Amino acid sequence: MTTIAAQPSTRFIPVPEWNKHHAWPPQGGLRHLIFHEKTNGFKSAFKRVGRRVLIDEREFLACIERQNQGA
Repeated sequence: MTTIAAQPSTRFIPVPEWNKHHAWPPQGGLRHLIFHEKTNGFKSAFKRVGRRVLIDEREFLACIERQNQGA
């Protein structure tokens, strides 16, 4: 029997459903972050499945923290 190491789970939220879970940023702000992900430090927070963009909730919040530490 093989044991799989437990990894902390994260939630992947589709862009249109983000505001059901978080008040900020609004959907338009998210799309702006996605469009500029290569230059704004949020690239690791967005995952693509086909044309759909999912937000890795834990990584998104970590990106915010990294941005705040650099300021």
